[in-house]
Amino acid sequence: MELSSLLGWIATILFTICYIPQIIKTMKTKTVEGLSFLLLFIQFIANIIALWYASLIQQPPLVIKYIFGLFFLAICLVLYLKVRGSQMKNKKLKI
Repeated sequence: MELSSLLGWIATILFTICYIPQIIKTMKTKTVEGLSFLLLFIQFIANIIALWYASLIQQPPLVIKYIFGLFFLAICLVLYLKVRGSQMKNKKLKI
């Protein structure tokens, strides 16, 4: 395997797993304090555009990276909305 391909696959793996710690933290703490929904949403849109680009230039490591990135970002967004919704509900119940 060429060095450029090896670097591409290593980057793919690292970019793919970078969302996992945030998912675990959000699930454990049940809080999204300090986490920006807008940042996650913009990253999601950017991954869609980048996936389109990677498909056009036929780069398998990038295609895989953006597919997994979209998957993990979707999990982050769903968790964010779920946790934020329960936090808002709890605030209303305390009032």
